[in-house]
Amino acid sequence: MRGDRVEVVVDAGNEVRTYDIVATRNGRRVEVSTGRGVVEVVEVTRSGTPVRTARFMASRILALVEHPAGTGDGAAGTGPRP
Repeated sequence: MRGDRVEVVVDAGNEVRTYDIVATRNGRRVEVSTGRGVVEVVEVTRSGTPVRTARFMASRILALVEHPAGTGDGAAGTGPRP
């Protein structure tokens, strides 16, 4: 769903980098999968066709936070937090 977002914080040697993967259009969603030491974050269409893919080494990931899209009726994730 548009608004789905995944934040990935990665150790890049002497610095920490943050990547945001966002579902940019209506009908798209962001999926996270892990396997063989690799975390893959994919933006996919309604039919399941991948649009964008980001791959990270699991040993380098410091944090992975999924922000699901809100429904707009006051549900979690719809606005700024106090």
